[in-house]
Amino acid sequence: MKKFIALLLAVVMVLGLVACASGTKDAAEKDTAAPATDAPAADDAPATDAPAAETPAAEGTKVYNVAYLVNGNLGDKSFFDSAEAGLETLRDDGRITLRTIEMGGTEEDQAAWQSNLDEVAASEEYDIIICGTYQMPDYLQAVATKYPDQKFIIFDDNTHVGENSNVLNITYKQNDLGFIVGVFAANMTVDTNIANMNSDAVLGFVGGIDSPVINDFLLGYIEGAQYANPDIKIDTRYTGNYIDTAIAKEYALSMINDNKCDIIWGVAGNSGNGAAEAALETGKAWFIGVDSDQELTFSSDLAALTLTSGLKNIGNSIIWIFDQWDAGKTYWGSEVQLGLAEGGVGIVTDKNYDKYASADVKAAVDAAIAGILDGSIVVDSALTEAGAAKVAELREAVRP
Repeated sequence: MKKFIALLLAVVMVLGLVACASGTKDAAEKDTAAPATDAPAADDAPATDAPAAETPAAEGTKVYNVAYLVNGNLGDKSFFDSAEAGLETLRDDGRITLRTIEMGGTEEDQAAWQSNLDEVAASEEYDIIICGTYQMPDYLQAVATKYPDQKFIIFDDNTHVGENSNVLNITYKQNDLGFIVGVFAANMTVDTNIANMNSDAVLGFVGGIDSPVINDFLLGYIEGAQYANPDIKIDTRYTGNYIDTAIAKEYALSMINDNKCDIIWGVAGNSGNGAAEAALETGKAWFIGVDSDQELTFSSDLAALTLTSGLKNIGNSIIWIFDQWDAGKTYWGSEVQLGLAEGGVGIVTDKNYDKYASADVKAAVDAAIAGILDGSIVVDSALTEAGAAKVAELREAVRP
């Protein structure tokens, strides 16, 4: 009996040791899992002109080294910021590394644009170099010709499409966008139930440079406004640059006080925001933003009088291009034009739009969008010779 008890105790001890060993092994496996790390917050991201840390990409996914050269400065709450936002999304998703270089937009700054491009291309550090706007094609063509193995993207310009097989041009159907904004504004301007609206059907347009792209917005805007109201008047003025808010404010004050304009669309980068300041100062008008949702980027007082924004989704378009590449589709040496169907352009339909636009106005905008998508509405483009001539004609015909 004693032998049996001793044997039983030995078995129990062995089983206990096995159980302890098993528990130790399980704890070790949990401890060897990769420890959680605290990713840097967006506000802690490195300053521009330096590579930013990125999330590791999924195995097998190419991570592109990207340089973005801004022919101006970030902080425009519009065009350049939209592009930067798209690139930062790609960076944060671990799909690219990003270096952003703000080259400045003054005449003195422009003297260094070519050398900046040359320096970045000569470094051979980047898979893709990105820049944009009508100001950059000649600079870009020179460097693309000099460095044929370097890939480049230029957004919002098609000046030299197809001339360099290492360049991709991204353009947008801003004429379609202009049409939608025009339909909206023409319907809103005569709704005297809304504060600051008078009974005169007069709109304003503050453009940057008198150039094909800006006039493409304008042509759509005029055609859309006339589609809604054939008797509409539109006061059009150009600031001559994309940074001078003071001149835009001066023009807008004149539009409001002299011509009873109560809605102004600013299509002039940062300078166009001066029109919003004029609307705030007078208390007699509303503003429409451009490129990005300016209600989200303005101060609260300026956001409160921004009815909507016409979106040229630069950031979305850049993400779309990277999605295409990852799917095996490339467009080097050609132009990709993005519109409503691709999410390249659109209009903000929440916040103030939803608050102030009547059901009839919303229905008119929805019908315009549907018409463009199904082809029953065709908007002229200032990027064609015939369209450019039509801009000049209509601009004078609708002047107050």
